[in-house]
Amino acid sequence: MTTLTDPAATAGLVTREVRDGSRGDAPTKIAVARRTYATDRDDLWDALTSAERLPRWFMPITGDLTVGGRYQLEGHAGGVVERCDAPHAFAVTWESNGGVSWLEVSLTPADGGTTLELVHESPVDPDFWARYGPGAVGVGWDLSLMGLGLHLETGASLDPQAVEEWSLSEEGVTFARAASTGWADAAAAAGDDADQARAAGERTLAFYTTPPEA
Repeated sequence: MTTLTDPAATAGLVTREVRDGSRGDAPTKIAVARRTYATDRDDLWDALTSAERLPRWFMPITGDLTVGGRYQLEGHAGGVVERCDAPHAFAVTWESNGGVSWLEVSLTPADGGTTLELVHESPVDPDFWARYGPGAVGVGWDLSLMGLGLHLETGASLDPQAVEEWSLSEEGVTFARAASTGWADAAAAAGDDADQARAAGERTLAFYTTPPEA
């Protein structure tokens, strides 16, 4: 995997926001990540939606990628394509581990490139939120947005095994620390207790940087 000259600065390319929401009568938490890429909207859209390009920076995908169709990411989440307005925005359900959340991605022209906004809305599990906060989903998306950036800059494909190994390296831990701190700060800005948000950020950091048991 291509190394990052400054992992913390790369994590800092993402701006983060936390909101409260609802689906029907059920409360939700919304994690919002934004990053601007130095490419045009059509190229970024293609990287996000092409079954050929997605495995080069994210993971292999199968299924029907049209509205109403079901998709499946290899070894990960699946769901339904709910809306698509190419090359502006798409929305899908995000179904994983028996739960359902909602993902929306939108692209907006910006000076020098295109801004991607990713909105992940999840049902509220108070215990889980207190333990990990928004970083539980946010740090994973930060890693994906980093991989997308490397792919757009170099055209290279990322080796999933190399990415996993990198995440446990000094560079990877530095990146994850900056990302988890960013999400803790966003939670505090949204009204969470600052000390509890920081503690949740530390638990999230440990989750992403502790080697799996042999």
